Amino acid sequence: MARTLTWAQLASILLIASFAVTDLSGVHSSAVNDVFKNFDGHRRHADRPPMILPLHLSPLNSSRHRMDLAGNSRRRQLRKSEHHTNNARMRLHDDLLRNGYYTTRLWIGTPPQEFALIVDTGSTVTYVPCSNCKHCGIHQDPRFRPDLSNTYQPVKCNIDCSCDNEGTYCTYERRYAEMSSSSGVLGEDIIAFGNESELVPQRAVFGCEDMETGDLYSQHADGIMGLGRGQLSVVDQLVDKGAISDSFSLCYGGMDVGGGAMVLGRIPPPPDMVFSRSDPSRSPYYNIELKEIHVAGKPLQLSPKIFDGRHGTVLDSGTTYAYLPDESFDAFKDAIIKESFHLKQIDGPDPNFNDICFLGAGRDVSQLSKTFPDVNMVFSNGQKLSLSPENYLFRHTKVRGAYCLGIFPNGKDSTTLLGGIVVRNTLVTYDRESDKIGFWKTNCSELWKGLHIPGVPAPAPVVPFSRNSTIEMSPTPAPSGLPQNVFPGKFQIGLITFDMSFNMNYSSARPNFTELAEFIAHELEVNASQVHLLNFTSKENVSLARWAIFPAESADYISNTTAMSIILRLTEHHMQLPGSFGSYQLVEWNVHPQMKKTWWEQHFLAVVVGVTVTLVLTLSTFGIWLVWRHRQLAFGSYKPVGAVVPEQELQQL
Repeated sequence: MARTLTWAQLASILLIASFAVTDLSGVHSSAVNDVFKNFDGHRRHADRPPMILPLHLSPLNSSRHRMDLAGNSRRRQLRKSEHHTNNARMRLHDDLLRNGYYTTRLWIGTPPQEFALIVDTGSTVTYVPCSNCKHCGIHQDPRFRPDLSNTYQPVKCNIDCSCDNEGTYCTYERRYAEMSSSSGVLGEDIIAFGNESELVPQRAVFGCEDMETGDLYSQHADGIMGLGRGQLSVVDQLVDKGAISDSFSLCYGGMDVGGGAMVLGRIPPPPDMVFSRSDPSRSPYYNIELKEIHVAGKPLQLSPKIFDGRHGTVLDSGTTYAYLPDESFDAFKDAIIKESFHLKQIDGPDPNFNDICFLGAGRDVSQLSKTFPDVNMVFSNGQKLSLSPENYLFRHTKVRGAYCLGIFPNGKDSTTLLGGIVVRNTLVTYDRESDKIGFWKTNCSELWKGLHIPGVPAPAPVVPFSRNSTIEMSPTPAPSGLPQNVFPGKFQIGLITFDMSFNMNYSSARPNFTELAEFIAHELEVNASQVHLLNFTSKENVSLARWAIFPAESADYISNTTAMSIILRLTEHHMQLPGSFGSYQLVEWNVHPQMKKTWWEQHFLAVVVGVTVTLVLTLSTFGIWLVWRHRQLAFGSYKPVGAVVPEQELQQL
């Protein structure tokens, strides 16, 4: 006899199916991409919607996803006794509050193509824009070209994936609460992690975008590196291959520093690292068991249950700030204001937001702890995570020496969401094998020194060639997939060109290129006379400028050291231009070799000087001779008075 289902059972099945295809970046979607929408580059919506998970029913051919978490958990349990010594040590770039996110570099394909991807623990898919994308924005690097990779293979349609309309290839789609989305086909290729990684390149499945909307379209970074729990997560794929242990770590740089480090795989935890249990069955997101918050040593008068609402307390590396339930936010805000009574409260940098800002603390970040109170987060096991002022404050962008509260209310959502600001200068280890998350306060700019890990490569970052560079190089094999020295042999650089796109309205007046050239020269640490505008085009609000860096006046070429410095500053986005020029993106850069001169070009000046000197000497000699001759003639025709003159016969008439 067929078994009948009650409405409660049916609702439970539908909810499980919905979670199965929900991207973990539902948390990410509530806040992470808010950072791109305003002038400060790290703002949230004025009326930010509550954290909404984009629930969708599973397709008929994706039943495997319903057992994804359980299956992966069983596989990880089987590998608990295995010890993996290799891991991928990777650098983090950009800045949490300036850019709204941290990125890392991945190289995909053979030969490798470089991409800057936002590290996001709230997403389960890694994706990059592809060359055939119908609606993709202008990002940091060129789009991925599958036709240029010898190892790329599209994932063919099967029972474990959603397929395209033709039933040929597997597809993916991710929609976020702030109305941005990414969709495309799934492909498999070799992914390399850089030359600081002990982990050799691995084959992995990733998303090849053919459509992006919203903030994903307008962001500067190329795409997303999904670190969440899910079958398509980079971490899950590497763990399933046995390449790394089921753990990874993130370490965000501090205020005004940015950067940081990421490790895929296990690292020895420091002795004083504090841990909180993380329950994957409680929520698909990386959660911790927060019970209390202390300000200046005094606990907030709140029920511990307030931090356990809905999804509990969630860590999301893709979110900029922290969001607390209304009651806990009010208590936290009042406690901070009470402890900072000696500071003057001022308006925030954006009049559209009621930011809580303080003036009078000075600009030295290291001295903020003398002005603002310490904050402690207490876990259910009694261990405490200490937060310094840089973990709950951000700089006022318009008033020097002023700081604003980086903790906000989460509206009607009862979830506690902890973004990247809370863990700046904190090593966060996501120990998925043991279902716990560890925290260790440190200087993330010097993480390896603090961990005393030997054998770490020299910290000089690798700068690969632009695909459009005029220098021809053969692909470099694994493990790094990148050349150690981008200027081979005795290569001499004669010119560096780069294209910049500006989002600014130039309809009323053209930009002051002389002033802009001076700013670029200052940021790249070259002379203003070396920076030249080659071309400028403008269409609507987007303008494209091509610049060239020439050798100094006293040099024939740009030294390799100087060229490396210029290229690093360009690719690492160290140029900070005035806001009057709008936001910019580096579209492309090229290195041009010194042009070989012909014999005439090499000796033209010497020939000109020689000919000139010869002409001068010849003309001078001829002039002297003429003067001498004239004097001789004049002297020979002179006859003194009384001199005898021979008689001359007169001609007949």
